Formats: sequence, C-alpha cells, structure tokens
Amino acid sequence: MTTTTRPEQPAAVPPRPMAQGPGPRFGGVGMPAERSKDFGGTVRRLVGLLQPERAGVIAVMVMAVTSVAGIVVGPKILGHATDVIVRGVIRRRPIDISALHRLLLLAVGLYAGAFLLAWLQNVLLTGIVQRTMRRLRRDMEEKLNRLPLGYVDSQPRGDLLSRVTNDIDNIAQSLQQTLSQLMTQILSILGTLFVMFLISPILALVALVSVPLSVWTMQTVAKRSKRRFVAQWAQTGALNAQVEEAFTGHAVVKAFGRQREVETRFRATNAALYESGFAAQLLSGVIQPAMMVIGNLNFIIIAVLGGLRVTSGTMSIGDVQAFIQYSRQFSMPLTHIASMVNVLQSGIASAERVFELLDAGEQVPDPAARDAHPVRGRVEFDRVTFSYDPTTPLIAELSLVAEPGQTIAIVGPTGAGKTTLVNLLMRFYELDGGRITLDGCDISDLPRQELRSNLGMVLQDTWLFEGTIRDNIAYGNLDATDAQIVEAAKATYVDRFVHSLPQGYDTVIEGEGGNLSAGEKQLLTIARAFLADRAILILDEATSSVDTRTEVLIQHAMAALRSQRTSFVIAHRLSTIRDADTILVMDRGRIVEQGDHATLLAAGGAYAALYQAQFAGPADDLGEQAS
Repeated sequence: MTTTTRPEQPAAVPPRPMAQGPGPRFGGVGMPAERSKDFGGTVRRLVGLLQPERAGVIAVMVMAVTSVAGIVVGPKILGHATDVIVRGVIRRRPIDISALHRLLLLAVGLYAGAFLLAWLQNVLLTGIVQRTMRRLRRDMEEKLNRLPLGYVDSQPRGDLLSRVTNDIDNIAQSLQQTLSQLMTQILSILGTLFVMFLISPILALVALVSVPLSVWTMQTVAKRSKRRFVAQWAQTGALNAQVEEAFTGHAVVKAFGRQREVETRFRATNAALYESGFAAQLLSGVIQPAMMVIGNLNFIIIAVLGGLRVTSGTMSIGDVQAFIQYSRQFSMPLTHIASMVNVLQSGIASAERVFELLDAGEQVPDPAARDAHPVRGRVEFDRVTFSYDPTTPLIAELSLVAEPGQTIAIVGPTGAGKTTLVNLLMRFYELDGGRITLDGCDISDLPRQELRSNLGMVLQDTWLFEGTIRDNIAYGNLDATDAQIVEAAKATYVDRFVHSLPQGYDTVIEGEGGNLSAGEKQLLTIARAFLADRAILILDEATSSVDTRTEVLIQHAMAALRSQRTSFVIAHRLSTIRDADTILVMDRGRIVEQGDHATLLAAGGAYAALYQAQFAGPADDLGEQAS
C-alpha cells in the first residue's frame, strides 16, 4: 500500500465538475421542475397530478354539468307551477291539477337525478384523489431514494416524515373537499346567472353587483391567511421533528435530566403552531360570514325590485319567485367557495412543502449497468478533494492505494476526516475533485448498487429493524440458508448469547433493539457483515460497544473475516488495529503518518503520541500524583 499527499504537483486527474443542485454539500443534480413557492404554479402542478385520471375527471365534469343543470332548471319549473296556481286563483277557475302534477313530478325527478349524480360524482372523485395520492406517495418514496445522503443529514427527520405523511394526507383531504365542490359551485354560478338573464336582465345585472365585492373579500382574506397556513404546516413539521428527536433520545434526555428543557422547547413550538393555526382559521373564517352579509343584502335588493316589477306588470309572480330562488342559488355558491378557501389554502401550503422536497437536488444519476466482474479489492484514492462546506476545506488532494487483502487502519483525532473517506468510498457523497478507483475503474462509472454490493460495512451506530434475530442477520444476504446464518452467528460470537434469549434465533427484536444490550446489537451488525461476504470491508468503530473480553473474541472473528479481503478499519481503540498491514494517521483531512504499528511507535510521531495518551497516560498521571 502506498500513500502520498502532493499538493505542490499538478493533478494527474482533472477534477470532475460538481453536480448542480442545492450545493456542493449534497452533490446532487437539480430537477427542472417548476418552483413550488408560487400559488399559481402549485395549483397547476396539483392539477397536473390528475393527468393520469383524465377519463375519470371528464366523467366527473359531465356528471357535475348534468347535476347542476337539474338544480338550475328546478326553480324555473317550480315558478311555472306557481304560475299555474296563480292563474287559476286570479281567473277563478279550477287549477290544472294534471299540469301541476307533471311540473312537480318533473321537479322532483330533476332534484333526485341531481342528487344521484352528485353521489356518483363523489364516489368517482374519491377514487381519483386516492389513486393520485398513492402515486404521489410512490413518487415521494422514489425521491427519497434518489436524494443524496447530505440532504437527508441536513434535514430534521421528523419534518421529512411530516411531509411524506401529514402533508400528503392534508392534500388528499383538501382535494376531496374542494375539487368536486369547486367545480359544481362554479358551474352552478354560471348556469344560474344564465337563467337569471333569461328571466330578467335588469335584476340579473343587479345581482352581479355583489360579485366584485365578493371576489375582493375572498382575495383580501386569502392573501393574508395563506402565509398563516404555510407557517402552520411548517410548525407542524418542526413539532414532529422535536417529538421524534425527544423519543429517539429519551434515555439521554432522562439521564441528563433535560426533561424540562425538552418540555419548554415543545411548549414553545406548540404555542407557535397554535398561534399560526388559530390565525389561519380565524382569518379564513371571516370569509363565510362576510359573504352571507353580502348575499343577504343582494337578496333584499332583488326582493324589493322584484315586487316593484310585479306591481308594474312587467314580471309574473312565478318569475319573481324563481328569480328570488336563483338569487339565493347564485349567492350560496359564492359563500361555499369562500368557505372552501381555508381548506384550499391549507392544501396549497402542504403541496408547496411536498413539491419543495420533490424539487430538491438529487444525487448524480447512475451510469448504465455493465457486465459484472469479480472484484479483487484494489482501492485507490487519486488526489481526492472534498469538503462538506465550500468555505471549510476538509480533504485536499489526498492519495492512497490499498492493495487486495490488505487491512488499512485509519486513526486520528475527531474531525480528522476518517469517516469521510469511508463515505466517499461508498459514494454517499460526491467528490469535489480527483477520483477513487476500484480495481482501476472509477467508482463514479459504476452503478451505486454494483459498487455497494462489493462493500460490507459495520458502523458504530447500530441499526436493527423490528424482526427476529434471524431476520436481522439475514439482512446481509437475503438468500442465505439457516445453516449459513448460524455459521455467521457462531463466527462472530452471536450464537453464545442467542441461546439465552426466550425464542433463540426467532426472538423478536423490539423497537431499536430495546431488549438487547449495546454490545449484543453491535455483534449482530458484525454477523450481518460476515454473512454478506463482501470483497471489501469497512469497519467504523465496529467494536466500540463491546467489553474487553468480547473485543478479543471479535478480533479473532475479524481476522478470519478480513482474510483475503481489503479492509478499512476506523478505530479510536488502538489495541484493535495492532495487526493492521498499514496504519494511516489523519489530521485535518491529510495523512500525516503511515506504517505498521511497530514502525510508527518507533518513529515517535503522532501515532506514538496517540498510543501513549491512550495506554501510558493514566499510569504516568498516577505516578506523578504519587510522587
């Protein structure tokens, strides 16, 4: 294995251009999608989500038009029925009961048909909305899989969860409540206005006077309430993030006695959520009463003018009755639309948050798949440059070569860049410059799945899912037999504690491994990596949670596991890396020393200082105190 850091020489490999996206930290590519922070743009994108349901939407529109037509014609028919009665009374002749029956039956049939169509329309719309939300959830899941690790690390987990669950549910509820009603009410307004002009153009123009006032009222209130709804759902995400953080780390919170601080933060965020939610509902709630006042004033004016026209003989009583019904029928949709504004605004606010996530920069796309070749395990870092923050350089033109079968130990102080090297090898982050090769092939030319299928990884932070011991071990190789699972468990000393569990390998691990000790959980992750049988191993503080006796056993297992495999071992406990072929000492993103254990100790440099601080320091301190 060779290592060089040569910033003074020209780079042999020109740095690849950074991917465009939210920033160098993420190494993503931006989507050309329309920005979501625009009300009209968000509405258009929501409508665009319904494109696969075009046939259903057209059927809903046809039903809505037919249903509204029945409702609109109904008052006119009832007006004719009134005229039949009035004519009989005025002329003192028998009322034409047969004509009256026909008109009434026709009106009942129209209203019944309109009700049936409205019900079918609602059923069909429910299916359309739910299928659309199912596709949106699928798109969100696929998007999360395409997001770079840096983006996920920079976002509160609870807020991401809220966008995928709460916000999408709110969009579904908003569409369900507003889509059909909005279409029906607009059609009702247009149909009613048409018939009103047929009956009396003058009274229809009087009725139209209230429309500009109604629209101005809705626009004014909606503009003010939109900001409140955006704040409401942002605070909902922040509250979810705090709850998720508090419950995930509840043991730490209790151990340090920070319940009061957690409660204070929760109360502050909860109060902010209350204030934004209350303000949003209060502002939007003003619309409906205001529209009712405008509608009542309009009704009074039409009733007075209609009465005057009846006395002048220019309109019949039936037409006035029908017109008064139409005036109510004209103002009610405006009131309903106004009442839906708060629901619509809330849904748009959630849609903006969802589209913001869908528009986030993605990781660099994978190249086309290629024919698989056996991996020897030669890894080379060639003038690698990387930083999480462009203003804070971390790794600058670092070069190293790990030959097949070698064990490379990486040590150094916290923040030296040890784990970063592993993240770059796994392509969790993209390089700012240089390249990393596997058996001479640039890893950026490999599909991520192909690359990672050759890498086995054991992290300091254990991750176990709710399932059996057997299932968690088999996660490393889903095709493994029970015999192979048991063999891996024995090799990593998992087998010895499994038999003490109630159901052995079929014991169900509780949430986050609550029924296992930290050391037992780490042993399980090691067994998982053992079973995966990858060409390259990455061990990031893999024995940090085991006791000294178990550590010795694990070292023997790791020796067998590392046989004929290239291994990268990150360790703070230097006793675990004494047998490494090469030890790299890193500081501030650079390799300051390299060699085997004996050579580095003899050199008396940075490694020797770390070793003395870890093993000789306590004894020296005791000696000084005794003297």
